[in-house]
Amino acid sequence: MTSRFRRALPGVAGYLDDRIVRWRTGTAEGQVAVLSVLIAMCAALLVGSLASYDTFPAPVFVIPLLLGAMALRYRTLLTLVLVIVVCVAVAVTRQYVVAVADGDQGLTASRVSTLVVLALAAAIVLYESSRRRSGLPGPLGEAMLIDLRDKLQAQGVVPQLPEGWDSQSAMLSAGGAKFAGDFLVANLTEDETRLEMVLVDVCGKGVGAGTQSLQFAGALGGLIGALPPLGLFAAGNDFLLRQHWDEGFATAVHVSVDLATGDYSITNAGHPPALRWNAASGDWEIDGARGTALGITQRPDLHQTVGRLETGDALMFYTDGVVETRTQDFTTGIEWLRDAARTVVASGFDQAARRIIKLVSSGDDDRAVLILSRPGVAVPLVVEAPDLERLPANDAAVNEERAPR
Repeated sequence: MTSRFRRALPGVAGYLDDRIVRWRTGTAEGQVAVLSVLIAMCAALLVGSLASYDTFPAPVFVIPLLLGAMALRYRTLLTLVLVIVVCVAVAVTRQYVVAVADGDQGLTASRVSTLVVLALAAAIVLYESSRRRSGLPGPLGEAMLIDLRDKLQAQGVVPQLPEGWDSQSAMLSAGGAKFAGDFLVANLTEDETRLEMVLVDVCGKGVGAGTQSLQFAGALGGLIGALPPLGLFAAGNDFLLRQHWDEGFATAVHVSVDLATGDYSITNAGHPPALRWNAASGDWEIDGARGTALGITQRPDLHQTVGRLETGDALMFYTDGVVETRTQDFTTGIEWLRDAARTVVASGFDQAARRIIKLVSSGDDDRAVLILSRPGVAVPLVVEAPDLERLPANDAAVNEERAPR
């Protein structure tokens, strides 16, 4: 008997897993399965209420109502509400008959108010469900949105780089939301000789910019590696112009690196200037690439700079939320970042992007830092300590990605 039970467990687990998958995909079969379970729960609560109303009063039917609001679409939820109404009517009627037979007052003010509250709760749940534009219950809609975000953000995870190269990034959204206007897309050729990365800052803040960045990330992610930098930005510019968003522009910086030689090119579209760590001088140098933000004009003015990363050198890219605040202008912010980053990398590049993000004062803009380094020699340890008068950000909220060597 025990062996048969153990053999049946995998089959039961597989069946339940399949039902859960069907529910998560929003199929009608999955909705019917969940509705059946909730109706069975209502029946069990009704039996308990008929047996002992004091133990299972009418308010217990709020439990299947709330579960239905989270798991069912409008039509199936309406069916559940009707079932709950019938169950509550039967339970209350039974209690009324028993109370009258015992000589007690049937419908007291408290019992009437309980029924009114239940009716209002059911009406609010149905109204909220009917207003969902996706047609899906809350957890399902959120699961699909998170799945879309994860798939698009996977394009921004820098692949494992060849020996001698290291990449790391850290991002922090305004207000701690999971959707932000800053994003990264990356591509490594099959022969692992060329790496391309694009760091983008979509105009706006928080969730509003996050929905636009999801669309733009999908567009750039499908084109990176297939077009040269100027062609990629031209296509991205056309995409933004076609959207007709209220705030439909974005700044971006593209870097292409030959991993065999260290030669690189940087294309800037209105983004804060890149910083290059010169291991020989022990300082961050400001790159000269400049350009027009994407989504503003039909033909943005874009410029490229070229250079070579020697052993020990690095490139750093960041968004304006890192260097610009209400009390600090853009130029002053860049100088602060150079000093702060010089101090951070004095002890090495390990988690440097994360440590820099933590030094940025909390503000109302998304923040992102991307560092590509070519380790191999020790970084000079003798540096002048700058004035880092910044408040640390929430360490738990920093989203860090690191490409292993």
